[in-house]
Amino acid sequence: MTAPRRLWDISAPVHAGSPVFPGDTPYTQQWCATIGPGCPVNVSAITMSPHVGSHVDAPLHYDPEGATIGDVSLDAFIGPCRVIHAIGRGPLVEWAHIAHAVTSQLPPRVLVRTYAAMPVDRWDGQLAAYAPSTVERLAAMGVKLIGIDTASIDPADSKTLDSHQAIRRRGLRVLENLVLDEVPEGDYELIALPLKLVSADASPVRAVLREL
Repeated sequence: MTAPRRLWDISAPVHAGSPVFPGDTPYTQQWCATIGPGCPVNVSAITMSPHVGSHVDAPLHYDPEGATIGDVSLDAFIGPCRVIHAIGRGPLVEWAHIAHAVTSQLPPRVLVRTYAAMPVDRWDGQLAAYAPSTVERLAAMGVKLIGIDTASIDPADSKTLDSHQAIRRRGLRVLENLVLDEVPEGDYELIALPLKLVSADASPVRAVLREL
């Protein structure tokens, strides 16, 4: 009997204390119904930005004419990927920081770990981001999805979003706020499907890596 392949849950926890980009809508939850006399179920209502926790940005997030997350093809969010460590290499992840793990057989999905321990309980205004030139070189090698364990592929104070504009030009997809603390460098199967939110600019995901 074949042993099941190991799974790594790389999703950030989502709750009332989850950090959000300053000014964004935090997670809140209220109970609309609770189990008791005359009510057989618990039902809650949730309010949150789709950028809370681990999430996928839709092109609409950085392009006024871009597709919503409900219109984005799912193929980029499932399949072979490579996790590369660039721990403590901010403020921008340059090509030199990931070149040690880049080969001619690079999978079409690349996730970069920048934290020794991802701060799931606080906002980090000094988060590490992708250098736009790194995004361009990965795209040139056939990469179609990039991910990172910070809240953005651009610096938190950026007004030009150069790396987001690079993925717009190149047609890449992006995962942000991943938790890669326990994941060794190497190749995995990524599964991180967005919800079919037909008019939204992003979607939460339950992101996992599976042993190949």
